[in-house]
Order: sequence, then C-alpha cells, then structure tokens
Amino acid sequence: MATETLIPLESNPEVMNKFLQKLGVPSKWNIVDVMGLESEMLSWVPRPVLSVMLLFPVSEAYEEYKQKEENEILSKGQEISSNIFYMKQNISNACGTVALVHSVANNTDKIQLTEGHLKKFLDEAKDLDAAARGTLLEKSEGIINAHKELAQEGQTNTPSAEDPVNHHFITFVHKDGALYELDGRKAFPINHGPTTPDNLLEDAAAVCKKFIARDPNEVRFTVVALTEAN
Repeated sequence: MATETLIPLESNPEVMNKFLQKLGVPSKWNIVDVMGLESEMLSWVPRPVLSVMLLFPVSEAYEEYKQKEENEILSKGQEISSNIFYMKQNISNACGTVALVHSVANNTDKIQLTEGHLKKFLDEAKDLDAAARGTLLEKSEGIINAHKELAQEGQTNTPSAEDPVNHHFITFVHKDGALYELDGRKAFPINHGPTTPDNLLEDAAAVCKKFIARDPNEVRFTVVALTEAN
C-alpha cells in the first residue's frame, strides 16, 4: 500500500541533475535531453551513456501490454543477471526518483558516489530483494526530502483529485551483455535482448519507439539519458 503521495519529479535535466548531485553523484555525470529517437538525433547525445529514461503516459495500452508481457514471461521465463539492481516503487509519484536510483545503482562501477544518502541506501539495499528495497526507500528520509525539495523547485503543480498524475518514468540499462528495462511498477526487470555499453542508447531507443507505437494517439513522451558531462 502506498504510504505517501509525492509531487512528481520533473523530466527536466536541470532539476534531475541537482537531485543527483544532492545525493552524491559527481557532476562528471549528468542528465541530458534526448531530442529524438532517430540515429541523427541520437548522435548528438554525449557518450558514454550509462542509462536511458523514458517518461510516458500511463494508459490502457500500457496496462494491457504490461499484463500480457508479464504473463508471457511467467510462462516462457527469461534470463536476469544476478548483478542487476532492481527495486519496487511503493510511493505514488516517486517514479522519477526510482528511475534515477536504478540508473545510478546499476553503474556504481563507473560512478564514484560520495558519502551521502544514496550511497547509504545502496549499501543497505544491496542484499535485499526488490520489495524490501522499495520499503527501504520509503524510510530513506534523505532521498525522499531531496525529492520533495526539487519537485517543489520544478514547475510541476501539486497533483489534485481532478488531475491525477498519470505519467511514469522507467529506466533502461546495460548489464552483463543485455538491455534491461527497470520499471518499479512491473513484477520484475524485463530483458530486451543483447546490447553493449556502446549500443545502449540505440537499443533503448528502439524499445522506446515500441512504447510510442503502442499509443499512437499520445504525444507526451520524453526521453533523457545519464551521460558523461562534456
């Protein structure tokens, strides 16, 4: 049961970078907008790319496909690396924070976190399962307070009953030769097949295109990437 509803974190690189830096991510790594999913647009994104995040509207199409995909995986099975860090999202509108935690947690071999709330959370979460990690995040006041502070700073209005927030953030990362989709509202990580660190952006973009194709009447899709700062 969700214990708290937060104001959502904006898909605004400036806000997201402040959030990451507040939690101990060095400014060497930052979030940038991905302006389009065609190869020319992708070529403008600084490399290396550590993760790709997609913000999209939660629609009937998403919910139906989510259920169908889950049923297929449960019947056929899938290979998941034991090195993937995955957690559940328990707090309403915390998907931006969960997406950023997924991005950093799966790249701690490259990102040298300084001592702080995120490093403490990841150290404590290391040996927990996905559900327990989600519960631990609820209790991680430092991370939740950083979310609250920066959500206030963005232009997002407080969600009201008439206008509930219905956007969701998910993360794509490379781990052990595979492309993983990490969505805290799904039952488990989704293995989308082979990729490499160099091809992560292109392969994640191909999956993002499928999300968009499933909702042809919808235009509210945003893609950002965690990359090395220029």
